[in-house]
Amino acid sequence: MRLPIGYGPEKLEAERRAGSNSKEQQPAANSIVMVITEIFKSIQGEGTRAGLPCIFVRLTGCNLRCTWCDTAYAFHGGQKMTVEEVLARVDELAGRGAGKQASDAAVPLVELTGGEPLLQEQIYPLAESLVSAGYTVMIETSGERFIGRLPKEVIKIVDVKCPDSGEPDTFDANNLEALTENDEVKFVLSTQRDYEFAREFTRQHRLARRVRGVLFSPVFEDPEGKWPGLEPRLLAEWILADDLPVRLGLQLHKFIWDPATKGV
Repeated sequence: MRLPIGYGPEKLEAERRAGSNSKEQQPAANSIVMVITEIFKSIQGEGTRAGLPCIFVRLTGCNLRCTWCDTAYAFHGGQKMTVEEVLARVDELAGRGAGKQASDAAVPLVELTGGEPLLQEQIYPLAESLVSAGYTVMIETSGERFIGRLPKEVIKIVDVKCPDSGEPDTFDANNLEALTENDEVKFVLSTQRDYEFAREFTRQHRLARRVRGVLFSPVFEDPEGKWPGLEPRLLAEWILADDLPVRLGLQLHKFIWDPATKGV
């Protein structure tokens, strides 16, 4: 496991520890702040729930630097919020009334994302609070951090970084045993070499039998020309030629809105 690159929550955690001299002085879990880049309502653009309305909670900070990252604005900055404040904002956007279960809200689906959401310790009480409120909770993570501490009800969408991502060999192999039939594994592919790696990883670990869905997602060309994309038709042809039991995943939000638009 690699050491983190300087990211926003690291400073926050140092401040929290410096101000805690004893267990008696430590605040309740839901009052400790986390760093949030944005909370918004949109259409789920990826995975087996693509197309559904969803509330997104984007946490600040990431310790990886993928060559094609489209959310680099979440590396730094952000707003300090408590778990209670995040939950209140989610309730507001979801249309959850006072005293009502989130399963009855207008938008009962929530995704925790980043950055890398598992870098912040408060992700665990946040996930537990959302699950207890009745939300269907998903988390999207790079695969570099162990997912086994999350509540079992949380749906994990776990990346496996490919050779040309710039972050190969960062996947925590312990995550394979922590996956359940409700989870999803995602490969973001920029080259044929990436595809061949993902194909062999999928076969070797029998991913299609482990999880709800195995997602092969082509890199979307950067609007500013920083990196090229992978043609979806080409990826589809490779999948069909190899008879792979995987799902071709396209980022719907980048077809609906300008690919550079934030908060969608």
